[in-house]
Parts: sequence; structure tokens; C-alpha cells
Amino acid sequence: MLVSRTIAWFMWGVASIFYAYQYILRVMPNIIFEDIIAQFNIDAAVFGQFSGVYYIGYSLMHLPIGIMLDRYGPRKIMTGCILLTVVGLLPILFSNSWEYPLLGRAFIGIGSSAAILGTFKIIRMSFPEKKFTRMLSLSVTIGLIGAIYGGGPVSYMCSSLGYKTVIEIFAILGVLLAIMTYIIVPEIKNETKTTIFSDIKLVFTNFKVIALCLSAGLMVGPLEGFADVWGTQFFKQVYGFDQSLASYLPSIIFIGMCFGAPVLSMIAEKTGYYMGSIIGAGVLMFTAFVALTTKTLDLSGITISFLIVGVCCAYQILAIYKASTYVPENVAGLTTAVANMIIMIFGYAFHTTIGFVIQAFGGINDASSFVYGINVIPITLGIGILGFSMLAYQEKR
Repeated sequence: MLVSRTIAWFMWGVASIFYAYQYILRVMPNIIFEDIIAQFNIDAAVFGQFSGVYYIGYSLMHLPIGIMLDRYGPRKIMTGCILLTVVGLLPILFSNSWEYPLLGRAFIGIGSSAAILGTFKIIRMSFPEKKFTRMLSLSVTIGLIGAIYGGGPVSYMCSSLGYKTVIEIFAILGVLLAIMTYIIVPEIKNETKTTIFSDIKLVFTNFKVIALCLSAGLMVGPLEGFADVWGTQFFKQVYGFDQSLASYLPSIIFIGMCFGAPVLSMIAEKTGYYMGSIIGAGVLMFTAFVALTTKTLDLSGITISFLIVGVCCAYQILAIYKASTYVPENVAGLTTAVANMIIMIFGYAFHTTIGFVIQAFGGINDASSFVYGINVIPITLGIGILGFSMLAYQEKR
């Protein structure tokens, strides 16, 4: 289903704004940390549950929302999910019992899962197939800008207006965004004749889809394992950097991905060789992390290599798109949901595995243990590159 060019851009715009909106809601607990603890009289451990329950709702709803987007279209599902994030904000304003904000945070996670999945669906139904990765990369850039740069303005607003007023503003913005989504996104007819079980079976029994998703998950270590969790401690222990520099360097990967995602997508789109672009990105990341763990890079070399790694991390966009081309259009949304879910699961696996290796080889106060732990990343990158190479060879045949 392709719509008029103007409507297509408006649809993509509201989907991308929702993607950025949910990113700001995702990082908001870090900004209002002290206010929440004071309001509900909780400790840091309980607050950690409040932050983490978002990801439980986000992950668990990927499959159901993927199925609903395929069967009922993005208009109703995305509108409902945006409103669900608004509902999730309300307990902080109106409740003095801690259980309700915790439940609300889960609602925000559930609603937020429709942001990226709804963006997948809207791009696919609004733009030609060849423009999918380009438009998705622009949406990801907008979302990451919300994550990277949204914290400062929101923090300033909280100090100027009070955190409850800021939450009220975001709740109102959410309602307006839901209304815009319902007005702009057209209704689509459900013409599928298959059952939900058969759709799920079709995706999970497709060897190429699962092999591609597993290979993509094995390559997520630089972003999910290093930049998210272990990078700062690695630089402090192995390179001897101070806290400020050690904290800043991993964030360069996010900056590189933010502004570089359209670059990798454009390369794949222009060449038409998505597998080759993914493999090339994997090789560059592998090379950078081998150089990092062998301490052959100086500070400027680390900075440049991390910008390149950030660009290469956008391989996920190409991989998710490629997975969706292996299935009929009526389950494309479900397939992108499965791909995104598997990659997220590998993120958790990297967090756990690197921590286990570090502990096994000496613990967090031993520099060599961090070298062993981070070496998990180039090893899995090599396996992922091999997996994509085998898939590319099969396609050529």
C-alpha cells in the first residue's frame, strides 16, 4: 500500500516523533531520580526496579504488537500505544502509592515498543521498498537525538518549572501526538486469511530469517555490551583514563550511530548489496576492537575508530530490513519484531557473558580480566561475519 507523497511524509514524521518521544521517556528517570525518591520515599534499589521494568514491558510486547500491526494496521495500534505511555505517566502525578508508578512504567515500556515497530510498518506501507533503510535510518537518527540531547532541555525544564509540570507537559504532548497519529495515518484493511499461530510458525521456521537474526545478534556487542555497560570500566582499568574521559569515549559510538546511520543505509541502497554492507561493517568493528584490546590505539585513534564503529552499528537497520524480505508481506511486521527482539536478547547475553568472563579471570579490579572480557566482542563479531558470509554465498548461488 503506497499513499500520496505528502501523506507518506506526514505519516513518517509522526512515527519518528513518537520514536523520539519514547526515547525521552526512557531516559527521564535519570533526570528526575532525586524527585521520585523523595516523593515516594524509596531507596536506590527500588528505583532501579522502576527503571528496569520499562524493558520488561518493552521486550515482552514485541511479538504481540508485531502481530497486531500486521493484522490491524498502525493507525489504531500506534494511537493506543501512545495513549498507553501517557497513562503510564499519570501515577507520578496522582498517586502516593509506589505500586502504581511501577505499573505505569511498565505501561510506558509496552507502549514504547510500538514506536520502532510502527515505524517499520509505516515506512513499508508508505515508501517504495528501495527507500526502506534510508527512511528507517533517518527515524533512528531522530530517536537517538532525543536520547542524547533530550536530557539537557528536560533537566532544565524540571529545574525551572518543577518535575510534575514537565510530566504534565509530556502527557499533553502525548495526547496531541496520539490525535495526530489517528488523523494522519489511514486505516488499512486486513486481507490476511492466515491464523496468528501460522504466522508465528512461518517466521520461526524460516531458516534464513533465524540465521540472519542470530548472526546480527552476535554483532551487537560493540553497542549493547561495550558502549552500554562495560566501556567506561574498561578504559579506567586497561588504559588508566579518568572517570570523565572513560565515560565520554563510549558515548562516541552512539554519536557515530546517530549521524552515521543514514550513511551506511545509503551505501547499501546505492550498491544494492545489503549483505556486503553488513559484512563490511562487521569487519571494521572487528578490526577496531582487536586494536582496542591489544592497546595499539592512542586517544585520537580510539575517537576516530569509535565514530566508525558507531556508523557500522547501523548494520542492525540493514539486517532487520533484510530479514523482512525473506517472508511474505503480510508477516513483515512480525518478522521485524522478531528480529529486533532477538537482537535485544543478545544485548542481555553480552552484558552477562562479559561480566562472567571478567569475574572468572580476576574480577573488576584486574586490568587483564577486562581485556579477556571485552575480547568476547571481536570473537562474536567474527562468528557473526562468518554467518552473514554464508548467507551471502547462499544468495549468490
